[in-house]
Amino acid sequence: MKSLVFIGGGNMASCIVSGIVQCNNKNLQITVCDPNQDKLEVLREKFGVNISTSNGKAVSEADIVILAVKPQSVRKIILELKNKFKSSVIIISIAAGITTNAIKSWLDSPFAIIRAMPNTPSSILSGATGLYADSTVDNKAKKQVELIFDSIGFSCWIKKESDINAVIALSGSGPAYLFRIFEIMHGVGQELGLEENVAFELLSQTFSGAAKMIYSSEKTATELREQVTSPGGTTERALNVFNNENLEQTFRNAMQEAHDRAEKMSEQFAG
Repeated sequence: MKSLVFIGGGNMASCIVSGIVQCNNKNLQITVCDPNQDKLEVLREKFGVNISTSNGKAVSEADIVILAVKPQSVRKIILELKNKFKSSVIIISIAAGITTNAIKSWLDSPFAIIRAMPNTPSSILSGATGLYADSTVDNKAKKQVELIFDSIGFSCWIKKESDINAVIALSGSGPAYLFRIFEIMHGVGQELGLEENVAFELLSQTFSGAAKMIYSSEKTATELREQVTSPGGTTERALNVFNNENLEQTFRNAMQEAHDRAEKMSEQFAG
């Protein structure tokens, strides 16, 4: 059984833990470390994981460590723990903007370091995770990490570390974009006369059904859109508004902002 330790018990850690527990992976013994005892008690009660307020004690026997703290805290945590890790440990960072080179410079030891960018649907086994490891990480370590993230959704390896910033802009932040669209459509549905629960159920099923169609159909998203867009019909009128208001450019701008922010964070935390 492998010992998996989370440093940090925040939202993303909770999502990953939830997914791992649901998939009933008996090969992992999970410990979550956080200075907030109340937060830890909630995680223990909800997921049955081990908890600790002592990072050093937990990581000393860990086979895999996931750094699930805010980017500005990663350097401090690593400097505190760098002499506690086992030589065979696999260190996974899910912090935006923290490069593998930065982590290596803080560690001063040749540990296996992997960057992962999961998203919140990991909590319901529907996550999407981009993974990066440089050439010093062997295939055995990569496979162990891949198995963790595949168990809570989909994962794929990114060839260039800089592409992690594109993963952040696309799938890392992506659920928030969709939640915002849901909020807007749900509100407008009620303004047009639907009861709140009716609008919610119809829209939830619409989101779910459309996602399933994209995933399972041999047709592209463009072809699926064209299929439902009858000339002169209601859908065409709605889509014309999107085109006239330049919805595509709005999304380009938003995703570029997310990407640029991740790049700036990489520069900020490089030293």
